[in-house]
Amino acid sequence: MKIIKYGLLLFSTIICGTAAVKAEESRDFKIAKNLEILFNLYREINTNYVDEVDPEIIMLNSAEGMLKDLDPYTEFLSEDDLEDFEILTTGKYGGIGALIRKDGEWVEITQPYRGFPADKAGLKAGDQIVAIDGEDMRGAESGTVSSLMKGEPGTTFTLTVKKFDSGEVQDLRIKREIVTIPGVPYYGMIEDSIGYINHESFSEDCSTEIRNAFNDLKQQGMTSLIIDLRNNGGGIMQEAVKIVSMFVPKGSEVVSIRGKAQEMEASSKTTTEPLDTDIKIGVLINRGSASASEIVAGALQDMDRAVIIGQRSFGKGLVQSPRPLGYNAFVKITTAKYYIPSGRCVQAIDYSHVNEDGSVGYIPDSLIREFHTLNGRKVYDGGGIMPDVKVPVENISIFTINLYTQGYLEEFALEYIRDRGFTPVDEENFRLSDEDYRRFIDFMKDREVRIESETKYVLETLRNTAEKEKYDERIKEYLDKIEVEVSKEKEAELLEFKDEISRIIEDNIILYYYYSEGVVRHKLTYDPTVLKAVDILNDSAEYRDILTNRDTDRK
Repeated sequence: MKIIKYGLLLFSTIICGTAAVKAEESRDFKIAKNLEILFNLYREINTNYVDEVDPEIIMLNSAEGMLKDLDPYTEFLSEDDLEDFEILTTGKYGGIGALIRKDGEWVEITQPYRGFPADKAGLKAGDQIVAIDGEDMRGAESGTVSSLMKGEPGTTFTLTVKKFDSGEVQDLRIKREIVTIPGVPYYGMIEDSIGYINHESFSEDCSTEIRNAFNDLKQQGMTSLIIDLRNNGGGIMQEAVKIVSMFVPKGSEVVSIRGKAQEMEASSKTTTEPLDTDIKIGVLINRGSASASEIVAGALQDMDRAVIIGQRSFGKGLVQSPRPLGYNAFVKITTAKYYIPSGRCVQAIDYSHVNEDGSVGYIPDSLIREFHTLNGRKVYDGGGIMPDVKVPVENISIFTINLYTQGYLEEFALEYIRDRGFTPVDEENFRLSDEDYRRFIDFMKDREVRIESETKYVLETLRNTAEKEKYDERIKEYLDKIEVEVSKEKEAELLEFKDEISRIIEDNIILYYYYSEGVVRHKLTYDPTVLKAVDILNDSAEYRDILTNRDTDRK
């Protein structure tokens, strides 16, 4: 009788949802079938392939193939990747606290972090790393050197360096510490009443850094605040909620998340009393502001609590969750999308619909919807956060980027420092003179710049072809003349992009003496987005008008 009742119940269920059940059965069967095929493929390769194969390499390649058509934030993390993942989320690691780069045969220090072991040991930009615990580092890659210098906090090692300032080779005994990469590398007063907080990452407990900076600035007389989120790629979502909670009433919804699984649906509201609900705030964003940065900027915009200034943000409205896979392996998987108070999602790229060529596109204008802020201003989804006040983007030329990546700008900066006898410059007012820049042009004369020039490519092809066809000696003179003319392109580019090249050289010189904080202070004197924010915060009528009357342009 029980069997008959169960059969009737099952039949009833099937009648009510046959299509759904069949679809689910089909999906479950496909999963089981393909898992079996994958296992058998793995076994056959491991057992029968003609050469020895590494099972872990096969696994990594399989995981990469499995995830490649999903969004770029869904990643397989092996045990070896966990250290980098932990640094990204916590901002902490065991080491000496310095940035390094490869320069010729040697790796050298480019930036010691103030107050950490490298700085305490007197390391400066330009110091060459000769050996680590007696092991010669000539020819070693930056990653190798970095791994050897990292380690358990409290352990010590011997670092042999060739000092840039004296040329002397020194053995330094250095104790590793927990190095904390600050979420707020700098804050200070721009004018008598305007405070500035530079926020670079949403790492663990960065909201406490913001809170401490705010309270300190308040004591210095701050009545308006600039929060700089430019090039902040995000991080921990709850840190964004805590930061917004400092400026809006307790109980305000900051962000909600919605995913396929019901347990992924949640709403995050402020749970603490705010620090200040009246202070004027300008939030700076650009194309590099993403994820948690967009939650802060978007929530404050939706609640009409801050004026957003700069360029459109990146548009990442996807939430990732780490899931354990066993043996210290994880998958960081996109499980939901987040929505800010107006109800909009800022996700700009539609990863769910892949084109035939494998590319993905931005969400089309026809699917972008209109929403409203607390004061009724129009805002839009599907394209990041649109600033209330746009400031034209200052693009850096490919030529300047090539100079930077080839190390020439840092190299000249160090030469400039040495020629001055290591006398510090004025961090706020320092500028390269025309004479200094002429020296840089002379410095670049014998240095090749990788310029993506069609003419250079054709010339090189012609030389190679002429050599193969035995014409090279007959036309060498003509080709040499063409090359001389083409080489003049370099000096023309150096003159055309003088301003942006000079800025980067200045930053490197200031960095040597005043660390990253000095570079930020220097930039504040000429940064057009900061200057625009200062103008708006100094004009209460304009600030109020932006938050009550103007529509936010989505384009």
